[in-house]
Formats: sequence, C-alpha cells, structure tokens
Amino acid sequence: MINKVTLIGNLGKDPEMKTLPSGAVYTRFTMATNESYQVNGEWQTKTEWHNIIIWRQAAERAAQQLKKGSLVYVEGKITSRSWDDENGNTRYMTEIAANTFRSLERRENNASGYTNPPPPEEPADMGEAGQTNNSGQNERYEQESDGDDLPF
Repeated sequence: MINKVTLIGNLGKDPEMKTLPSGAVYTRFTMATNESYQVNGEWQTKTEWHNIIIWRQAAERAAQQLKKGSLVYVEGKITSRSWDDENGNTRYMTEIAANTFRSLERRENNASGYTNPPPPEEPADMGEAGQTNNSGQNERYEQESDGDDLPF
C-alpha cells in the first residue's frame, strides 16, 4: 500500500509551532493549491486548502523559514483523526503529515533562486599609461567556457 502526497502551494497563514507536554515539537499551517481549467472558453481557478503538520526538527525549521504566502514544496502522507467537541459532536480532520518540505521562494540576490559564486578575481594587466587591460582575463575565460551559457 502507498500513502504519499506531494504538494506545491502557498501558505495561508504563518506557521504555528507548539510543544507537547512530552517535549515533542510540531508546527501546523494551512496551504493552498490551485488548479486552473477552462469552462466554455473561460479560465476558472479552483483552490484546495490543506492542513499540514510537521514534527520534530523539521517543525522548528518550518516555523523559522516559512511565512504566510510562501511558496512551498511539501511531501508526506494523508492522516485522519477524530475527536468529540464541547457539544459532544464527533469532529473529523484530514491533514498532511509532512516528512519533507522545501521553501521555493527566490532569493533576493538572484532571480533564478540560486546563488552562483562570482568568477575568480585575477589582477588586471596594466597597459600603457597605467590603463587597465583585461583582454588576457577575457581570453582565459573564453577558453575555459565551452560557449554554452546554460548553468548545467
């Protein structure tokens, strides 16, 4: 049997971290996923809301790293639980017990979300009258480059 869920969506509110009397830490948040489809040539969007719970060290990381609106990848399993409310009614909740999450937010310094190390700095050649001549550095870079500007 397989019980595996993979979601990519946005947090509906800031994560809430709590500690049980036993010392176990957990973090809860809601997450929205969207599905777009066409009806009679017009695009419609349906939003599904998911209750996410994360335990232990991952819970602490989630509480520190995530915030309302964050784009997040979550992987886990579907769990259900029930309880009796103050009026004696049985209530049910289905949630995703996440074992993996990753923020998909882009970093401020680079639009791709990944930080590349800067090229190594070499002293520039000094040309006539003390002017900088970088032609040797550019030739060396062009020789090292295979002409493909893809990062992979």
